[in-house]
Amino acid sequence: MAKFMVDNKTVEANEGITLLRACLENDIYIPNLCWIKGMADAPVSCRLCFVEIEGQPQPVSSCKIKVKDDMVVKTDGPSVRRLQKTAFQLLMSAHEINCKVCPANKKCELQKIARFLKTGLKPKRMEPHLKEASDSTSHPCLDLHVNRCVLCGRCIYTCIQKHDQALITFAKRGIDTIIRFYGASEALSATCSECLACVAICPVGAITLKSEK
Repeated sequence: MAKFMVDNKTVEANEGITLLRACLENDIYIPNLCWIKGMADAPVSCRLCFVEIEGQPQPVSSCKIKVKDDMVVKTDGPSVRRLQKTAFQLLMSAHEINCKVCPANKKCELQKIARFLKTGLKPKRMEPHLKEASDSTSHPCLDLHVNRCVLCGRCIYTCIQKHDQALITFAKRGIDTIIRFYGASEALSATCSECLACVAICPVGAITLKSEK
């Protein structure tokens, strides 16, 4: 077991796990979107889980740091909050905000993070950068709402864990990046209709059943 300090609180956790996991399992919330328990190597895509570690020159992503004895961690310093709020605003500038019609409303990770950071969902100083297509309906039983998607990669990771291969992938580059289903329509219908793990794991309601409004 590793024993260390987080926000002046003594924490014990199994050696080898990430700092993010250790904090979450000890009721110390750190904003995050792309990490899932059991994930061996976090993609560090959301840029929200910053913390300060004594001895480190700048904040680091807690999903990549392994716990060790005598660490001194601060999760709520001004530099951390500034980075988290900036990352969140960038994320929301590419997010279609229409909570009333979203199935994730009131259980959405974005709403939770906004409340925690004491910031609004709509960025005030950034122009919106929504993608051209708001929906993808090519899948036989699922809809993909690309302007809800936060590109966290949870669906891709979960699909690989379930099927040993991903039926979802990242496509395009930069600000145009989206997730996309691939494979024969008949195969997707048979496989996905019995699984739906991507629907369950999505933190923002970006993947829905075709029958779900």
